[in-house]
Amino acid sequence: MRGSSTYLRGSIARVMLTTALSMIPGTLAISGYNLVDTYFVSRLGTDPLAAMGFTFPVVMIVGCIYHGLGGGVMTPVAQLLGAGRRDQAARMVTAGIVLFTLIGVTLSTAGILLIDPVFRQLGAKADLMPMIREYMVIWFAGSLSVALGGAGTHLLVSAGIPRLGGAMMMFGLVLNAVLDPLFIFGWGPLPGRGIAGAAIATIVAQFTALALVASILHFKLRLISPFSALLPYPRVLNAWRTIFRYGIPAILGMILNPTGMAVVTRAVEATGGKAGVAAASAAARMEAVAFIFPMSLGMSLLPIIGQNFGAKQFDRIDACRRLSMWFAFGFLLVMSVVYYICAPAFASVFSTDPVVLEIMIKCLRITTWGFAFIEIHRYSSFYFTGVGKAKSGAALNILRVVGLMVPLTLVAALCFHSLDGVFYARLAADVGAGMTGCVLAARLTKRLMRAPAEA
Repeated sequence: MRGSSTYLRGSIARVMLTTALSMIPGTLAISGYNLVDTYFVSRLGTDPLAAMGFTFPVVMIVGCIYHGLGGGVMTPVAQLLGAGRRDQAARMVTAGIVLFTLIGVTLSTAGILLIDPVFRQLGAKADLMPMIREYMVIWFAGSLSVALGGAGTHLLVSAGIPRLGGAMMMFGLVLNAVLDPLFIFGWGPLPGRGIAGAAIATIVAQFTALALVASILHFKLRLISPFSALLPYPRVLNAWRTIFRYGIPAILGMILNPTGMAVVTRAVEATGGKAGVAAASAAARMEAVAFIFPMSLGMSLLPIIGQNFGAKQFDRIDACRRLSMWFAFGFLLVMSVVYYICAPAFASVFSTDPVVLEIMIKCLRITTWGFAFIEIHRYSSFYFTGVGKAKSGAALNILRVVGLMVPLTLVAALCFHSLDGVFYARLAADVGAGMTGCVLAARLTKRLMRAPAEA
């Protein structure tokens, strides 16, 4: 019996559009936590803001692990729901909760014990370590609620109710924004905790959102089984193997991206100095605005493709692939033109330094022509993962970062010592990875359409 989700019926174009629009609040909320925390902490002064800056890489890496594991649960759950196997989907969710808890306790314990050596290696000075330690102890202690809350909202999307998933993400962000000034600066009998207050606000907001999401998953969607349903023991191991099969490639792909950008940043510094780094960093923040709606669509692709794969509706998968690729190409080509024309105006928002302005304009006018291919590459990776080819999705990420971006960037920086060359190297990597992903995804679709029984 097939699932009854709206992902499986009606116009696929309308399903994609409504799902993407529903996920815009979620897309904004993903980056909103850091922006809100940074805004309020900046009011405490330079030292607390610097301490917060040192926490970002560690929080990001741990977040990649949790987010990848969340994808490892979300994708098979979507496939099982598409096939009408709700009981098995519920057992997969419950097995995921157990696995998250075990990994979360391990990561939190190790993280707290390693705070001092890790942050000293990152370059944190002794005067910042007390603030960093206070923040990270609280964050690690409550990080499991952050991880489970994020995974839970993505499961709502997998179950075919993206509007509720996006609303829960936005609810957590709004609650965090309300709690931040209370815990950071204090109010009435509540003492101000400084930078630690930002961690407390995040944990409280995420735990509250988690409680709401868990109640929806359990009572409304029946997607949390009793733990006894995981018995006998081999059933748990099979579920964990499935989660790791999807989750580990996702973790690898997410960690590779900041690693590749670190190489690019180092090359920009070597060829353009501090002004180059400042310009490229500002350009990256400006670029992110162009991807808000495409990212919202991307967040919905995995569950849409996963459910239709479980239901063996390969014609809808093919339509989803074609529509998403054409949308990414058309929408982001228009954005590339806008960015090329408006580059001077965009740059003037971030700096008045003529050197920074010149480099930022040049960066925007070169790299933005790869926008469409970045998103086509990302959609291709989601497509492979949704049809059970998670390793192929990870291979696409490895191709872009390890096979193209890093070597081309190093050639431009070391052999030609050219800042323009570094920007063109990133453009070439984006175009090459996007075209490769598009071609391979089309070939896989043809195989699915030819032999649906084998798929």
